[in-house]
Amino acid sequence: MTIEKMLAARVVEAVKGCYGVQLSEKEVQLQETRKEFSGDWTVVVFPFTRHSKKSPEETARELGDYLSREIAEVKEYNVIKGFLNVVISPAYWIGVLNEVAAEERYGYAGQPSGKRYMIEYSSPNTNKPLHLGHIRNNLLGWSISEIQRANGHEVIMVNLVNDRGIHICKSMIAWQKFANGETPESAGKKGDHFVGDYYVRFDREYKAQIGELMAQGLPEEQACENAPILLEAREMLRRWEAGDAETIALWRRMNDWVLGGFEETYRLMGVSFDKIYFESETYKTGRDLVLQGLADGVLYRKESGSVWADLTGDGLDHKLLLRDDGTSVYMTQDIGTAFDRFNEFDIDEEIYVVGNEQNYHFQVLSLVCKKLGFAWADKIKHLSYGMVELPEGKMKSREGTVVDADDLMEEMIETARATSRELGKLDGYSDQEAEEVYRKVALGALKYFILKVDPKKTMMFNPRESIDFNGNTGPFIQYTYTRIRSVERKAAGLGVEVSPADPRTPLAEKELNLVKLIARLPAVVAEAGANYSPALLANYAYELAKEFNQFYHDYPMLKEENAATRNTRLLLARQCGVAIKSAAGMLGMEMPERM
Repeated sequence: MTIEKMLAARVVEAVKGCYGVQLSEKEVQLQETRKEFSGDWTVVVFPFTRHSKKSPEETARELGDYLSREIAEVKEYNVIKGFLNVVISPAYWIGVLNEVAAEERYGYAGQPSGKRYMIEYSSPNTNKPLHLGHIRNNLLGWSISEIQRANGHEVIMVNLVNDRGIHICKSMIAWQKFANGETPESAGKKGDHFVGDYYVRFDREYKAQIGELMAQGLPEEQACENAPILLEAREMLRRWEAGDAETIALWRRMNDWVLGGFEETYRLMGVSFDKIYFESETYKTGRDLVLQGLADGVLYRKESGSVWADLTGDGLDHKLLLRDDGTSVYMTQDIGTAFDRFNEFDIDEEIYVVGNEQNYHFQVLSLVCKKLGFAWADKIKHLSYGMVELPEGKMKSREGTVVDADDLMEEMIETARATSRELGKLDGYSDQEAEEVYRKVALGALKYFILKVDPKKTMMFNPRESIDFNGNTGPFIQYTYTRIRSVERKAAGLGVEVSPADPRTPLAEKELNLVKLIARLPAVVAEAGANYSPALLANYAYELAKEFNQFYHDYPMLKEENAATRNTRLLLARQCGVAIKSAAGMLGMEMPERM
């Protein structure tokens, strides 16, 4: 039973004892006591005055007297302007510590909720490697999935690979024109980087051709539309959708290069999927659904042949669903993908982890699906997040000014390697053991730095700042964990066994604060799940690590002479480690045993 549930039940008991009225626990309003006041929890007593027929202050005092007199868990109370601040007894907190220590997987729900979520993240294009923006997407998607699992929900993690469309054809055309048969193997490059180079090459050639056409007197808008290389890419897209064998063969070959590269990146990043969908397979379903909507009069066709949805009645505009030539747009395939998923799985909510530049897109997706008559349209949720920027500005894939995910992760591993060697923390480790620690520290730094920011906010990423071993960073949290593990190893070496704490053991203020923080983890997990915000868990892990380090410096553990106090402190340290590892684990961070 959580502290909130316990206290709510006790307040119900107090109201009945004082005023003879039976309330439900839902009628009890509780909040953590503000730091400037004494207390653990504050009871809002205003709703009870209609039963007491007295002022809020008098009602609070009567309930406080009853609780402190009749309820063992309540040590004392105070009243501030009609709010009842309750102080919970140290014996209760020691009981909480013992309960937490007995849990097999602390922070994770013991029973399934019965809800099933599908969470889509990553969604890369097969014309370029993953970059820093994709890192935030992947880390958010994986962490949110793990947090929902911790809340007892069943989660299906999916990836929709955007493997068709004009952007894919741009890379294909550039390879045909400029590669002279070069392959990733012959170039010595990962497949996704190799294909991405040709996407950049296309843009360079396209801009040069625009410049030539404008020099010949063509207006810029017409030059952009009539550049020969763009017309070739459009023709390739038409051939692809018509099933031209040669075009399809090249498409498969280049996609395989990219997908192989993605797999390596995902593996290093530590993310995975339960199922992968491909736009090339789902767009046909979407096209058929759009044509059916047209036949049913829900959608309309323009004279040019394109098909549209009129959303003006919903406060939006008209949305293109099929082009003049009958080819599909992103919206078409998203309709088909959603249809396939809801028919395949019984989903309570489908969550798309996609940047905030696509807010309009997902508004339209839900509205169009509703117009097409699908009851599940209201189950579509867009988890919108802010972009990642660098000190030097925004990134642009087509211009080749992005930070590649692979390069960034390798750079961070190298930084972790150099920092650890400088500090001499891994002396005595084999090269293989040391490399494993460098990887955990580097990726822990990256994941924490990305995820500690509220998803809705645009963030500035600074690699050097993220890997600092001090301050609000992943390595600081990992180092705290290794400090705890070091204490545990020393205790074991001395033959000291840790057992449940004696409820009569006195607790100092910092020890009480630690127990309270540890006990908060389930509530933080629930809040992080409800708000789809890993940042809440990141901030919790940092706060707990910071509090533990203050405790560590102020109170002896192994040198403590009183056996009961020593045992309680060791148990407290161990459970701090468990809570830190659990919270950080939901962010995808791995904890090294030594740093």
